[in-house]
Amino acid sequence: MLYKEYGKTGKKVSAIGFGGMRFTNPQNVDECAEIVFHAYDRGINYFDTAPHYCEDKSEDIMGAAIRQMKPGTFFTSSKSAKANGNKLRGDLERSLKRLGVDTIDFYHSWCLLSLESWEERKVGGAIKELQKAKEEGLIRHIAVSSHLQGEEIVRVLDEGVFQGVTLGYCAINFPYREAAVRRAGELGLGVVTMNPLGGGIIPMNPGRLAFLKTAGDRSVVEAALRFNVSNPQVTCALVGFSSKEHVDQAVAAMEGFQPYPLEQVEKIRDQILESFDQICTGCGYCLPCPEGVNIPQMMDVYNQKILRGGDVKHMQDQLRNHWSKPASHALLCSRCGICEDRCTQQLPIRDRLEEIGKLEK
Repeated sequence: MLYKEYGKTGKKVSAIGFGGMRFTNPQNVDECAEIVFHAYDRGINYFDTAPHYCEDKSEDIMGAAIRQMKPGTFFTSSKSAKANGNKLRGDLERSLKRLGVDTIDFYHSWCLLSLESWEERKVGGAIKELQKAKEEGLIRHIAVSSHLQGEEIVRVLDEGVFQGVTLGYCAINFPYREAAVRRAGELGLGVVTMNPLGGGIIPMNPGRLAFLKTAGDRSVVEAALRFNVSNPQVTCALVGFSSKEHVDQAVAAMEGFQPYPLEQVEKIRDQILESFDQICTGCGYCLPCPEGVNIPQMMDVYNQKILRGGDVKHMQDQLRNHWSKPASHALLCSRCGICEDRCTQQLPIRDRLEEIGKLEK
């Protein structure tokens, strides 16, 4: 297993982390805990969970596995999205109990979806409570988990509250958050990436996304993971494992692997951008929209249609669960065409926004 420094914390974290949000049978805690412990046995030492994951069983599953691990050989990560300090404290104490630990290594201000939400967490006492909990030894490091676009995450990181950030970043959306990853590196923060396999899109489309592979990659999954962790700013890529076999595949991608040199990473990025066929890369050149439409988010929704066989359910799920926006957000478009003039991929943005808007009808 490859290990990387988590920012300036002195912690060496496995380049592949266990994301505890995709257990297929979470009611069987012991069965799922076996998968977690198998990952630990294979060299994975970063275990990420949260309240409400997997029918609210993820922390229990992680706790059952952690109780079998040798103290000091693993790192825990959990979260709270509460803006109120007292409510966040309640989440933290519940997580400590479920995980069976006295201290959580990386505790996140979770699911930051807007800059307004960030202000609410400061005013509501959540950030002060995180700092207090760290002073008490209940948290070792304070981090933030966000779905904001890169430039907005930068504004949060620059306030100097956090030692790390967890964000969505993969081979098919990296331009959307590149600014945040770069700034985190400049600030000496740890960077953990969510959905390094595009939420399942990459393994589901091996033929269409074959261009991700370089010499030595045995699969697009391996290529995507290696691309992710080769970014010198990325500490750890979280994979949502649902079986021991999936663990073994991810571990195999790291065995004997040395991160690509920066020059090669840049070359791969250029190749990926040149190879996309009608899939929005989230570069953000279309912004700002005069009507306030978050075009990269809406195009990510449309990507679901392209990459998931045209099933609109996945588009609706992405709107609701990932971006927390109604389909009507797309209808703010006035069809001025400025975005299409700026689009480096020449995508039919206006028509796609109109199609997304119809999902509510």
